[in-house]
Amino acid sequence: EMTSVTGVQTCALPICGEAEMAAGAQADASAAFKQWKRGQKLGEGTFGEVYIATHEITGEKAALKKIKLECEDEGVPGTTLREVSLLKELHHPNVVQLKDVFYMPNDSKLYLCFEYCDYDLKKYMKSCQYKLSANCIKSFTYQMLNGLSWCHSHRIFHRDLKPQNVLVDPKRGTLKLADFGLARAFTVPLRTYTHEVVTLWYRAPEILLGGKQYSVPVDIWSVGTIIPEMVTGQPLFPGDSEIDELFKIFRLLGTPNENLWQGVQQLPDFKAEFPKWKPRNLREIVQHPERLNDQGLDLIAQMLKYTPNERIVAKDALEHPYFANLDKATVGTIPLPI
Repeated sequence: EMTSVTGVQTCALPICGEAEMAAGAQADASAAFKQWKRGQKLGEGTFGEVYIATHEITGEKAALKKIKLECEDEGVPGTTLREVSLLKELHHPNVVQLKDVFYMPNDSKLYLCFEYCDYDLKKYMKSCQYKLSANCIKSFTYQMLNGLSWCHSHRIFHRDLKPQNVLVDPKRGTLKLADFGLARAFTVPLRTYTHEVVTLWYRAPEILLGGKQYSVPVDIWSVGTIIPEMVTGQPLFPGDSEIDELFKIFRLLGTPNENLWQGVQQLPDFKAEFPKWKPRNLREIVQHPERLNDQGLDLIAQMLKYTPNERIVAKDALEHPYFANLDKATVGTIPLPI
């Protein structure tokens, strides 16, 4: 079963010498994989190293993610391969396309081949000295929500959205969400395999408080923390541990209680002894009304509600008055400053 999961190219001969057909398919897959020539390392992703790759025939660029597998001895679970291959079916202008999946059972390596973008949102903001225009912030927010809305409608959520996996193509003015569905297929580690801490800054409070039953509202929370960072250039809640992260959230939004968030006391890591902070006005923290007007601020407030099912859903957020004067026909097609 391992070697014939739909949509996954398996690139090694089966150890047990199965039918010639499987061997043929693997030889094809192996040849297909070899056509991608690996270039420089782009960085350490959450799940493994990322390289730029160029297709030797078409010249097309891709981002090749080498997934570090927990279960190196047993090979990759079939469920994981099936789950990842389903992600190839996600075709949307605001979602990074997974082009191919290559699996090498002999050395337990899994490579995911994604479309390539020059910038992530973090790099792009830096290249603009953290001064994105009001129009750019609105366009980016709309495109993030558009991608989310589409994935959520297919019951796929992200769980680890952050500026590093929001990719930007300034030449086209397009934004795309990367790494959708990977958190579920591989479970997000506490540290990357090179021991870098996986950032908590965009993580929803229900996850931080140990909740096990969370869903699409965690992604809306992340967007609600990314928009202020586009406005101010500073992360909204830059905690350096789970408790520090929670306390940074509490200092702005108030310490949650049953009135603010029904059911919060039932979460595993909630403590009645948490310091009691009062909610503050968002505008004190997210200044620059010329970059984000009051309607934009209202949208953020609706994304940062404590009770997960009170957060605005992506589909409704696209209809928020903040986007009333946005030309939906040309969004994502207007070049941005580089």
